[in-house]
Amino acid sequence: MSETQARAQRLIAMGERLADALDADIAALLRGKPGEMRLIAADVQQLGLNYSKESRGLDAKTARALPAETRARLSESTRRFRDALQRHQRVLARVRNASEGMIRAVAEEVERRRASTRTYGATPAGPRVPRPAQAMLYNGVA
Repeated sequence: MSETQARAQRLIAMGERLADALDADIAALLRGKPGEMRLIAADVQQLGLNYSKESRGLDAKTARALPAETRARLSESTRRFRDALQRHQRVLARVRNASEGMIRAVAEEVERRRASTRTYGATPAGPRVPRPAQAMLYNGVA
């Protein structure tokens, strides 16, 4: 086996492992368990770095010289990895948008409740200047 074929085999194996980790992360996010994400683990991060280094050494010309079966497996592995990465990015964006929306809604509700209960102050007859929420309250007790 040539060095190019060995590199391709390593890339295939690493790509499959990374795609599996991405799929596991997507499943964890959809279950609402972000603490179970695998991509934050040091071994998976190291795997990603190794994949990046290995892939730099395999250009299109070199890949065309691979046997047809190896080239097809490498192509499929790369496609699966990219698809999983795109799905992962979409799910992360949805989770982030939902989380930010909930935090914004909670802060606005806290400020609304504070504004409705403040009936007196240093300038009772003066114009009321709304203050931004400074702390999040979960039970409405200050």
